Amino acid sequence: MTINGKTIVITGASSGIGAEVARLARFHGARVVGVDRNEATLSLDGFVNADLSDPTAIDAAVTQLPDRIDALINAAGVPGTVDRDIVARVNYLGLRHLTELVVDRMPQGGSIVNFASILGAEWPRRVEAHRALAATASFAEGLAWLEENPIRQETCYQYLKEALIVWSHKRSFELFTRHDIRMNSVAPGPVFTPILGDFISMLGQERVEHDATRMKRPAFADEIAGPVLFLCSDAARWVVGINLPIDGGLAAAHI
Repeated sequence: MTINGKTIVITGASSGIGAEVARLARFHGARVVGVDRNEATLSLDGFVNADLSDPTAIDAAVTQLPDRIDALINAAGVPGTVDRDIVARVNYLGLRHLTELVVDRMPQGGSIVNFASILGAEWPRRVEAHRALAATASFAEGLAWLEENPIRQETCYQYLKEALIVWSHKRSFELFTRHDIRMNSVAPGPVFTPILGDFISMLGQERVEHDATRMKRPAFADEIAGPVLFLCSDAARWVVGINLPIDGGLAAAHI
């Protein structure tokens, strides 16, 4: 991968997949700045403590980021076992708010990678609603839209990952054609991280057991990191607007 010398900002860098992406990026010579609500637990080149559910906190965090950012990896997220308002704020609205602020610091050839999920695969069924949410111009407008179009707690995680995939697709075209900045998303399947248990609770034992028959095992976090950083590298300079499954063939097993 050709990320040596790049400055990469990674949200959720203190644990789980975000931490593994940060480790691998630094191994390949990148300068890594983490953004997380929890203190850093690994060596980084910079760290900003921020609550990504709060647009004011995000605004303050961006003032502490480098003037030039070659890549942004939006790995932070919360499971659907927490309140749906927090899921919306962190997994979609805060991610989008941070991204739009960081775009102004990205050079031509910059890259953005958003963490969606294999659970967002049914986005075409609700594409018009997701387009409407994507059309909201700000954190506040997006929050107001969700208040007018409430989503169910039981499926909020899946719904917002679907919405993120749609927004990533739509925004990627604009960013690439106007600014030569690439946006893509990745869709991991189950991963051995501290919140794996939350996903089991969220989906229910029957769904988990069914999926288990279609996969070898959950992924290790370091197995997600490589494809993510490939999308940030110069080798992926013509990869734009994709949603890359990193799921050990789980999605393919349903065809």
